[in-house]
Amino acid sequence: MTETLTIRCDDVRTEEIIALLSAHLTLMRTLSPPDSIHALNLDGLRAPDITFWRADADGELRGCAALRELTVSTGEIKSMHTTASHRGKGVAAALLMHVMATARRRGYRDLYLETGSQPGFQPARSLYTRHGFVECGPFADYRDDPNSFFMTVKL
Repeated sequence: MTETLTIRCDDVRTEEIIALLSAHLTLMRTLSPPDSIHALNLDGLRAPDITFWRADADGELRGCAALRELTVSTGEIKSMHTTASHRGKGVAAALLMHVMATARRRGYRDLYLETGSQPGFQPARSLYTRHGFVECGPFADYRDDPNSFFMTVKL
């Protein structure tokens, strides 16, 4: 990525963030069966146990990510999404590194995520693997689901 990406907290209330999250949910609905979509709604992303970030470059929203505190020593990545026109340009990697750095500063020992098992999620799984994540079983309130792929990393 040649532009400077700025990552900052967001309150999940602006029209552009709401539109990005709507696009995220629409994409999830095209890739996963309804019972296997675990994306949070807007109120869920505004909950006190969630920190939500936006990534911008050149005054344009490029992506978002969230971190949910599961326990005092564990967190979960939620709502990682890059705008369609900026996929493959380092936005997701920058967001992921930011979330991981925040989790380390908070003293988390483990970070988890759930993504899809379908081919459309392969780029995301590859990104997480490049950053040290490995496959694991269901965590928190998740159940075993053939459409879900669970990953974790020790921090």
